[in-house]
Amino acid sequence: MTANPLRLVWGVYAWLLVVLLLLIAALPVLALPRLSLRRSAAGLICRAYFLLCGLPVHRIGMDRLPAGPCIVVANHASYLDGPLLFAVLPPRFAFVIKKEASRIPVVGLLLRRLGHQFVDRSNRHEGANDARRILRAVSQGQSVAFFPEGTFGAQTGVARFHTGAFVTAARAGVPVAPVAIRGTRRALHAKTFVPRWSRIEVEALAPMTAAPGVVAATVRDAAREQIAAALPEPLL
Repeated sequence: MTANPLRLVWGVYAWLLVVLLLLIAALPVLALPRLSLRRSAAGLICRAYFLLCGLPVHRIGMDRLPAGPCIVVANHASYLDGPLLFAVLPPRFAFVIKKEASRIPVVGLLLRRLGHQFVDRSNRHEGANDARRILRAVSQGQSVAFFPEGTFGAQTGVARFHTGAFVTAARAGVPVAPVAIRGTRRALHAKTFVPRWSRIEVEALAPMTAAPGVVAATVRDAAREQIAAALPEPLL
């Protein structure tokens, strides 16, 4: 099948825009003294990216997010999900990101300046240390966002959730706030680097209690089922 030339041109524009806005973001992220200001500036630039790309982002039910410390868990279907969630969540949220991202030139430095949490998934000892560090941060009042699937693939559906986010929520005594992301799989599929137009929606669902004494796996499975029903997509 012959590729649509207009789509290819738009795809090149979208990737060039990534580079340009990344360089622009570096200025406030490196220069601003307060973490909240750095995150607000980065969130504004992420919102500008979707606007300039002509990808409409619709927020639904964001008032359902708990006002206090909480853990957001969202489905993961595309490379767009991280910037998208950073664009729509309040700046009080840090993101849990695989440690490999911290080694990417420029990107790793900016992510560290934005106060995100890195997790080593290849080393059990380091991963346990990372989990304890995240638990301390949440226990001290920080809100954190996870993609509990850990990665994404080409198949439509919600993969198994890792338990880490839910164990952290239960031990810290904070609620879990499930978030459903729709449209990013179509916009940038796992098997292509050429984006396409798609309506994108981010919906905050009803929060769940994850207090000490509540089985983390029970909350994990309930959050996964709630997100899958909201998409709607099958459980993989």
